[in-house]
Amino acid sequence: MKITLYYFKIPFWRAEVTRLSLFIGDIPFEDYRIENEDYDKFKKTGELPNKKIAPFKQLPVLDVDGMIFAQTGAIARFCGKLSGLYPKNDDYKAALIDQIIDCAQDINYLVTLSGRDKDPEKKKTARDILANKHLPKWFQFLENLLKQNTKSVYFVESDITIADLAIWRLLGWLKSGMLDGVPTTILDNYENLNKLREEIYKHPKVIKWMDQVYGKTI
Repeated sequence: MKITLYYFKIPFWRAEVTRLSLFIGDIPFEDYRIENEDYDKFKKTGELPNKKIAPFKQLPVLDVDGMIFAQTGAIARFCGKLSGLYPKNDDYKAALIDQIIDCAQDINYLVTLSGRDKDPEKKKTARDILANKHLPKWFQFLENLLKQNTKSVYFVESDITIADLAIWRLLGWLKSGMLDGVPTTILDNYENLNKLREEIYKHPKVIKWMDQVYGKTI
């Protein structure tokens, strides 16, 4: 099986959940990061470097033996099944993971909405609402789910899944200081979310990935 993941040249959660899932599972894949001429062409036409058109003219897109499909959750689940980070025959466990992936999508959408206004004052107001109302609400939902799982620091039972990888990388972005109006202390009051992040950062394959690909912990 030949697998190629297409995404932009950034360590964003939408791609990292899949990249790390495959890496942890020792599944060979090409990590194609679109930039320069490929980026310009893709933004104009949706054409990928393999000459095919992305289904929704957005990334990520996965190419599996010449067949392509898109959407973060679909790709993450497909690769999670290959790597053992998503169940093949346990619908309830799969649903528990799915709800976390969908939650990550919802949070991402809220962040995107908060940054759309071109007026600086309106954008500042939107980001204040995001940081002080929306994000704390969603973080508490996630915190509660982690508390309910008494088997580990992860979201579902005892082992790491694509749900944990998605939230780990999403939270890293949200507290990075890259988003105007979102403080780097945004996660300070969430004990279990921080335990989750610490555990993933200690995972030997995550450490190896970060060092090998980025030369640092991000």
